[in-house]
Amino acid sequence: MPELPDIVVYIEHLEASIIGQALERVRLMNPFVLRSVTPPIASVEGRKVVGVRRMGKRIVIAFEGELFLVLHLMIAGRLRWLGTDAKLPGRITLAAFELSGGTLVFTEAGTKRRASLHVVEGEAALAAMDPGGLDVLVAGLQEFADRVKRENHTLKRALTDPRLFSGIGNAYSDEILHRAKLSPFAQTASLSEEDVRRLCDATRATLAEWTERLRKEAGAAFPEKVTAFREGMAVHGRFRRPCPVCGSPVQRIVYAENETNYCARCQTGGKVLADRALSRLLKASWPRSIDELE
Repeated sequence: MPELPDIVVYIEHLEASIIGQALERVRLMNPFVLRSVTPPIASVEGRKVVGVRRMGKRIVIAFEGELFLVLHLMIAGRLRWLGTDAKLPGRITLAAFELSGGTLVFTEAGTKRRASLHVVEGEAALAAMDPGGLDVLVAGLQEFADRVKRENHTLKRALTDPRLFSGIGNAYSDEILHRAKLSPFAQTASLSEEDVRRLCDATRATLAEWTERLRKEAGAAFPEKVTAFREGMAVHGRFRRPCPVCGSPVQRIVYAENETNYCARCQTGGKVLADRALSRLLKASWPRSIDELE
């Protein structure tokens, strides 16, 4: 799922590409992507784009008259910017927004249709869609600490909760926790002041550094290689590959459609965390420490 760094870079390119242009036509290739009824999608046609902003992991395109398109890419949704007469990319296209200078294409790979589009009228209605997560890049340490301690959860869950923090998902939470040297299963209530400070610093640094990396990677071109798995990540998507800090093999915990990646030596004092499926299967054979694996 595109997270804060990806969304920020998308928005920067959208600002350069579509602000000031009129939306001439909306083409819904998959009607189920539209999750709102009022106002109708046709109400944005003929209006100029006046702004683009981020709301958590959503992209908000603002039009004249306080009308907004809210795009949630979810796991497999992506954006493409094409020329005015370019051919749309086949069955993966959910919607196409034809502007005076080009076409913004909303795509989704795979068969599960999770990406969504809403048409919203008025700032109040738009604000009602905001889950309220804290923007860690502008918040102070105390605000960050208050959010972390608001409820007692595992750190992984807290960081990825959109009501607590804005724009952080599965990939960057792994990277943040590795940088902070904290276990994904640590309880937020058990964190010391130093733990919270280290977590705050790691969160800001990770998101800022990856935003800059993705910005440089895209250059002047519209972002094409938007993925949760990137070369240069410390642990996310690097199961069994060496940790860049200590060299120990990166571990993982698989659950539902997600997985958590971590370094046992750097983050859990050498303890290999139980995987719900494998640890039950292996029982006594499940390794208790990274030393047993090595």
